[in-house]
Parts: sequence; C-alpha cells; structure tokens
Amino acid sequence: MAEVIQNKKLKTLQVNPIKLSQPMGATLAFLGVDGCMPLMHGGQGCASFTKVYFTRHYSEPIALQTTAVTDVTAILDGGDYSIVEAVKNIHKKVTPELIGLYTTGLPETKGDDIQGVASKIDCPLVYVNTADYEGGLESGWARTCKALIAQLTRARDDIDDSKIALLPHVSLQPLEVEKIRDFVEAFGFRMVAVPDLATALDGHLGEKQAALSSGGVTVAEIADLASSSIVISVGASMLESAQTLLNKNPFIRHWHFPHLNGLIAADELVKKLLDETGFSAPPAPIERWRKRLQDAMLDSHFSLGQTRFLVAGEPDHLAGLSASLYEAGGKIAVAVASVDSPQLSCIKADKVLVGDLEDAASLAMEYDLVLGNFHCEMLAHKLGKAAITRGFPNWEQIGNQLKNDVLYEGGAYFLFECANTATYFRELQGHKPEQTA
Repeated sequence: MAEVIQNKKLKTLQVNPIKLSQPMGATLAFLGVDGCMPLMHGGQGCASFTKVYFTRHYSEPIALQTTAVTDVTAILDGGDYSIVEAVKNIHKKVTPELIGLYTTGLPETKGDDIQGVASKIDCPLVYVNTADYEGGLESGWARTCKALIAQLTRARDDIDDSKIALLPHVSLQPLEVEKIRDFVEAFGFRMVAVPDLATALDGHLGEKQAALSSGGVTVAEIADLASSSIVISVGASMLESAQTLLNKNPFIRHWHFPHLNGLIAADELVKKLLDETGFSAPPAPIERWRKRLQDAMLDSHFSLGQTRFLVAGEPDHLAGLSASLYEAGGKIAVAVASVDSPQLSCIKADKVLVGDLEDAASLAMEYDLVLGNFHCEMLAHKLGKAAITRGFPNWEQIGNQLKNDVLYEGGAYFLFECANTATYFRELQGHKPEQTA
C-alpha cells in the first residue's frame, strides 16, 4: 500500500487546483436522469461556469437553471422565494419529469432549508445539499445518486432475478457505462444504471436541441430500482448509495468493485456473473477480448516498464487507471488526488498526495508521463513530459464521451495508448537536435 500524504495539512490553499466542486458533480448526476432540469440554488455565475464547463467538455448543450441568488437576496430571503420562483419559471417554459434542486456555498453558509422548501413544491423534485466548500466532483455526484434513490425509489420485498442495478462513479464516461451494461447483459441480465449518462451525454445526434436533459435513466426506473436482484457499485464513493438501495429491499445483494479497469477487476466481475448464471464460460466475444487484453499487456510491457507515471484526478478514477498500468508493468511514481478517499490507501504508487498541480510540479524529476485532465497536459508541456488526457475537463479534444478504458476491451486500448505515447516521447527525447550557444 502507498503512503497517503495529506498535503492539506501542510498548505493553506491550492495554488494550481485539480479539485472540482460538489455542485458540478450534482449537475452531471441530474443530467443522467431523463427529462430532468438541474436547478442550482446559488449565484448566477456558479451556474454559468458549470454550464460552460460541461458544454466545452462534451461539445453538447447543457440544460441547467439557477435561482440566481445574490448576496442581498441571500440575506433577505430564506431561500423559499427564490426557489419557488425558479420552479415557476421553469414550468412556464417546459414540463420536466423531475427538478433536481442542489445547493452551492452561499445558501449553505446561510443555512437555507431546502428540504423544507421542497416539501412545499407540488411537482416531482429531488433535493440534495452540495456545498462547494467541501468535497468535490466525486462526492457531489455520489450524494445526488444517494438522494435520487432515497427520495424516489419505492421500498419492495420482491425482486426480479434478471434485473441488476449499476451505480457508477462520476469519472466513468458515457461509453464506459454502456460497455459495462453490454458486458453484464451478455450474460442474460437487464441492467439499469443510476445515474445514466450512456444515453444522455454520449454524443448522439438528436432531432433537436432539448431544453431538458435527454436520455438517461427514467424517473419510473429509479422508482422501481428496488426490484433489482443485485446492485453493482463501482468506486468507493458509491458505497453509501448502494447501502441506501439495500435499505429499500432486504433481498437485494451487493457486489462492490473499487473500479473495473484492467484484467483482475474484469476477471472478478466475470467470475461473479458465471457463479450467478451457472454458465461454464463467458460469451465468446468477452472471452476473445480477454485474450486480446492479455496480449496487449505483453506487447506494452516493455515500454510501460520503462515509464514512470504521474496520475492525477478523482480518487475512484485514480484507482482504476493506476491498477491497469500496474498490472502491465507500469510504475506509478506519483498519484495526486483531488480529495481524500479510502481508495487512496489501495493505490500501488510510490507516493499518493491529496493536493494540487503545484505539488505535482515540485516532484517533476520523479515521473516521465502525466496522466490527467486538460490542466495536467499544460503542466506536462511546461515540464517537458509526455501527456495523456483523462478526466474532467478536457477542452482540447472532442469525443471525450466515447473514450473507454474499462473491462477487457477498454483496458487493451488504454494500454496501447499509454505505451505508444511513452515510446514516441522517449524517441523524441532521444533525437533532439543539439542546442547551439
């Protein structure tokens, strides 16, 4: 296990942060519900930034409304008026299947009672407290998932043996959620993901620009989620959401995976599915992809074994990417997490930091290739390192929603990309022209 260094005890501020806010995580989670209108209870600038942020990352229009709280209205209003008026304004234009009400730092500091306000609103609404002065993207998503289940899912005492619920962590891209669903359904099950970006922000061409979130899990499916025979949680951040669903039905069983990256994690999922179905072997395409990943591990081993990696991002994402590289011989020199998490103690890295990109820059001599978001790529260019972009945000490349690093198929492509980037950069460094005075 790695030593987890809590830099937050040593630094009074983040200089070059990779941390993202809880309201941003909540926004993304509500966008994974079909026909939902995310309603951010906070300043107009907070909503505008979040809207632009995800629009640039996904190259898609983002449905988002705000209560437009100011410092004056925050003092004079207990939150009730601005929330009720915002809901009225939404219904003047559209008829959402659900309104997702969540907070920012200003109303949380003031102590607005959004639960009390929600009880007075006569329309489908889920509320969640997501102060932006604590937690991060990962916890904002997880809290919202927990709220969706707690407030919408009906208690049951019967199960559908063919139905499985998936609770994915925030860093799983839409295609990765789809690949996990296809993988499980190949064994004869039916899967419902909460939240589900696979059909919402997957980059499909719709008939017209929608004013509400389009695609994703339906409110009816969330309400009936407790009929699942099994709940699969992916990432430590999703454990509380899984427990909330288990409380709705004592007969649901729980399969937890810290991540689904690499050979070992995919094998564990296959083993559970084989035990559950009684199949003698996985479906042929899955078995074939396993062999391809094994070959990819051999082919990439030489290059990855010579490369020292810096990995930066959300804890659940770090755990998966690091495991995939470690299995193929890659050396994780430094892992920089945005926030603290139980996941960090399990990452096989020389150093695990809870910090920012200033910390990463101070350790520049310890790694060769940077794996992280768009801001990490800029850091790599400044330090003269190789870079691969993963996580939020990525404003330089299009097609982020269709990147896949999970299970056998995604794992093979991920190792190829890392090995090819490392090899190219090493050759480039070895053929630099001599500098003249």
